[in-house]
Formats: sequence, structure tokens, C-alpha cells
Amino acid sequence: MLGFALVAVPARGAAQRPAGARDTLGRAILKELVDINTAPSGREMSRANQAMANRLLAAGYPAADVQLAGPGTLHRNLVATLRGRDARAKPIVLMAHVDVVEALARDWTMDPYILHEKEGYLYGRGVTDNKGGAAVIVANMVRWKREGFIPSRDVIAVLTTDEETSGEQGIRWLLDNVPALRNAEYALNTDAGGLLEEAGRRPLFFAQSSEKMYQSFTLEVTNRGGHSSVPRSDNAIYSLARALARLAQYRFPVMYNEVTRESFGRMATLESGQRGADFRAASRGATTGAAIERLSRDPQVNGNLRTTCVATMLSGGHAENALPQRVTATVNCRIFPGVSSQSVQDTLVRVLADSSIHVTPVAQATPSEASPLRPDMMRVVEALASEVWPRALVIPIMENGATDGLYLRNLGVPVYGLAGPIYDAADDRAHGQDERMSIRHFNEVREFWYRLVKELTGGRPRT
Repeated sequence: MLGFALVAVPARGAAQRPAGARDTLGRAILKELVDINTAPSGREMSRANQAMANRLLAAGYPAADVQLAGPGTLHRNLVATLRGRDARAKPIVLMAHVDVVEALARDWTMDPYILHEKEGYLYGRGVTDNKGGAAVIVANMVRWKREGFIPSRDVIAVLTTDEETSGEQGIRWLLDNVPALRNAEYALNTDAGGLLEEAGRRPLFFAQSSEKMYQSFTLEVTNRGGHSSVPRSDNAIYSLARALARLAQYRFPVMYNEVTRESFGRMATLESGQRGADFRAASRGATTGAAIERLSRDPQVNGNLRTTCVATMLSGGHAENALPQRVTATVNCRIFPGVSSQSVQDTLVRVLADSSIHVTPVAQATPSEASPLRPDMMRVVEALASEVWPRALVIPIMENGATDGLYLRNLGVPVYGLAGPIYDAADDRAHGQDERMSIRHFNEVREFWYRLVKELTGGRPRT
């Protein structure tokens, strides 16, 4: 997401706020999820989803509306449906994933696979990415069922099991085998977006409606090699090194879509002086000039201006006294929506400017067009965000990373990342040591999602 020079704000009264029944339920669900090891070492993704299915069944969902589905016993994804009044209307999908990246206990100050509470925060692997989101969805699915809420259309909760890897056993399998997901009106994703609270400034609620396409390429140079005592000018290491230096100096053209221009325009209202003027220039679609040059120096902003490609891995040579016969590098690209992988590959070939370097894609990328900023959606999000977090300004964003949402967007289903403060933009520990989430934030975002879905599917309309 967009990032700027920020100062973290402590949780406001998180430890003093008395826990109600809904807080207790949400906390219990999150603890159950965190205490089940769904990292590659634990491989208990199906067990986590079974636990969530059990809670939904106990809340009164019919067995036919709580499915555990996947290609095998290791990847049983949860698909649960709250039935709406109009069976013909396209459903709304609520998205989260229960798998997590590995956490090494020796690197943490506590057991990463047990939920801990300390000074107003909840600690554990996945509390932010993305078990906190899964707990928000399940807690609200239980709450809606218990209070007898019937939405205007079906609401489908989806908890996938391999977002952190390939998606093949999770969202991609579900889209091939559960037709209702492909037919959704739109999806709401707990795995994207975020909230920023900076001292002395109004809160910023980032609503993700676009993400870049992930594509890696292998660069390879081979030749006959030889003895190191007789060096030659066609050294494979030198050839690749010179080419990578050329790539390091290259910038892809500046591009915009509806989401990024709106994002830059709203950021301009928050910044003064030169910074504000630069954002205004970007919101008007400037592609060159001093303003774009200054913004491009900020890595986060630069990622929202253009496609980026960066060398991430390097390997070469087979003996210290031999000329290298094979040298490879991996270049990871985050491609602006609407740009093809092939065109980026062609650009790499041109920039590397060395016919001895063979460029091949590592895997086939999945395109992800930006989702439209629907007025009906944004009106509700803006109103609720400012109610839950007073004076919050909603800023649509394009994230430089990737989520399960890209696979729905590729099928024409709009996706909106509304994680809220599950992700603290000033203290993001997702995938890192001592991952944590504010207790206050967890309770607030759970309430935000509760009201959001109700208003979008049958609550009081926003005018």
C-alpha cells in the first residue's frame, strides 16, 4: 500500500475498554485460529477451517451451507453462505485466508503459534495476515445468524488455504469448482487495505481496489567456460553484471488508472508545500517533470506510478578456478494493471541489450484489472469509516503486492480490500517477528465489517 513518513499512535484505551460478549467471541475465534499451526511446518489449514465450520454449524447454519472443499485433505477451503432474500441476485463474497508464512520460534520473544496478549496488543503468527481477517468474518457470520439477519442477497464467506503460496489449492481451485464465486457482484477482502493513524493528523483509511501483477523472469547467460588462468572478454558473470546495472538505471513509463489518480488527489489534500503540489500534479496525470521525479524517489509512491522490476536472486559459476559456464539472475516485476507480461519481457530484453542473455518467465502471471470505484460502495465505506474512526479520510489505493483478489478481478469480479486497522500502516509486522495487532483495532474493524455488510445488503441506505 502507499506509505509515507509516519509516526505510530498507541492504541487509545485498548487495555481499559471493557470486553463485551461480541469482543469475547471474536477473541475466542482468533485464538482458536492462531493456536492451530497453518504454516508450512504445521500443515493444519484444513483443521483450522474445520474449526470455523463447527462454529458456523453451532450458530445455526444448515450443513448444506457450510462446505469444506478442495483438491485434497490438506487444503479444505471453507465456503459458507448466509442466505439472502433474493436467490437470483448476485452474491457478495467475503474473503480471508487461514494459511500463514513460517515463524521461527527462536526469532520471536514468545511462541508464535499461541495467541498472547500484552499491553493492548494481540501477538501471534497470522493475527494480521490474515487470521485476524478470518476471525472478523466468522465472528460476524455467527452474529448475523444469531440475530436472524437476512441480507438482500447471499453473503458467501470464503477462507482459503494457500494464499501465501500459489493459490492453486485455494482460491484458484474454488473458482474452478464453485460457480457462485465467479458470479459474484463483488468481493470484500480482509487481506488488503489498512488504516494509518499519525499523531496530530486525521486517520487515513486505505481502500484497495487495484493491485499489481506479479511476474518473475529468469535471466541466463551460458558459454563454453574455460580455465581461469586464461580469462576472456565473454565472461558470463561480467556480461550479466553489466546488463543488470543497465536494468538498475531503467524506469518504466509512468502510468495511471482511476484508482491511482484518485489516490494521489486525496493525498494532495493532506500535504502542504511542494509535496502537496507534487501529488496534485500526479492526480492530473503528469508523466514527466520535476514533480514526478521527486515522487519517484519514494519507493512506495514509485511503485504506484509505474511497473517495477528488480533483481532478487543471483547464481553463477561452478569452480573458483574455472570461467563460469552458466550464470542466472531472477528479476521480480510488479506490473501495472493493463500491461502485459510479454511487453515487460520485451522491455527487459531491450534494456539488457545483450543477445547472450536469455530471458524467460518463471511462471504464467495472472492479470488483475483495477476494480471500479463504485459510488454505492465508496459512499458506504466513507461514511462508516468516519463513524468508527472519527474524521477518517478514505483513500483508494493500488497495492504493490498481490492477494487472492487478483484471481477474481481476472474473471471480472470487482474486489475491494477493506482490512482497516488489521494492518497498521505505521507498524506493519506481517510476515515478521512478533506479529501483532491492537486489541482496539481488532474490535473496531470487526464492528466496521458487521455494519458494512448489513448496509450493503439491506440496512439503512446511504444518500
